[in-house]
Amino acid sequence: MKAIRITERGGGPQALQIQEAEDPVPGPSEVLVEVRATALNRADLLQTLGLYPAPPGAPVDIPGLEYAGRVAALGPRVARWRSGDRVMGLIGGGAFAQKVVAHERECVPIPDPMDFAEAAALPEAFFTAFDALVLQGELRSSESLLIHAVGSGVGTAAVQIGSALGGVVLGTSRSAAKLDRCAKELGLAHPILARQTPPHFEPQVRELTAGLGADLALELVGGDYFPETVAALASRGRVVLVGLLAGAEASVDLRLLLSKRIQVIGTVLRSRAIEEKISLARAFERQMLPLFRSGRLRPVVDSVFRADQVGEAFARMTSNESFGKVVLEW
Repeated sequence: MKAIRITERGGGPQALQIQEAEDPVPGPSEVLVEVRATALNRADLLQTLGLYPAPPGAPVDIPGLEYAGRVAALGPRVARWRSGDRVMGLIGGGAFAQKVVAHERECVPIPDPMDFAEAAALPEAFFTAFDALVLQGELRSSESLLIHAVGSGVGTAAVQIGSALGGVVLGTSRSAAKLDRCAKELGLAHPILARQTPPHFEPQVRELTAGLGADLALELVGGDYFPETVAALASRGRVVLVGLLAGAEASVDLRLLLSKRIQVIGTVLRSRAIEEKISLARAFERQMLPLFRSGRLRPVVDSVFRADQVGEAFARMTSNESFGKVVLEW
């Protein structure tokens, strides 16, 4: 098979080249998937820069966390799938290749009439948002939800999930155009432009929530956004920390955490045990796939590039002009 490989440690996207690689072999409970499309993530960028090593068992030189394709071969114990079935999912690495293997219970069926490019834009963004908002954040109907970086892949997924579940969604972005698209296309109720440095959105959140603050915050930015997020939370509010786009350090007044009884939940998907990943995939299939079939949820694809345009694809993602996911097709 062909794969997009890291040819120089720490070389960045410029060090990615399409080369031959050995076909992976499915284990007893695994399926071999012929990948039609994958999507770019910040973790892939960090891996090419030598800053985010692949977890044990994942290829060290082939990035890629999500895939969409057809089942090509079955391990001897597989009972859930047949050859030719359309599937998508998350893996620890190696999805920038024409073939991957995955545990049969980690795979999720691609709902009709979704195509492969759309399906490739779904797993990382929507699995992450669903896990953070529903399974960990325990979002309830009519609660106020604050989402940062709403034009990102996870942000666009979270806006849709929050709205579909009856939440009152507030979202921040440094781009007025992205906020406008989220409001018009995805159901964002309250757009908040956050261009200040350091950010200062707490007064707007208070005003939009009748002075109470947000019940739940999806923190995709970190850095100096985090203390402002804590200040913008309601009493007994929850914040789920998913991303660190603005940095890994923040100064927080711990008295706010105490007096408001705030819960801070940190989360990551890539390094979880397979049992946890299977549980997430099964919960997502039960609770979210019906919403895709009904049209309540949809993947947001910014752009689609050929596999041999991977450098251009990363340039698009890192420009911060993208809205939704950047996809690669074989």
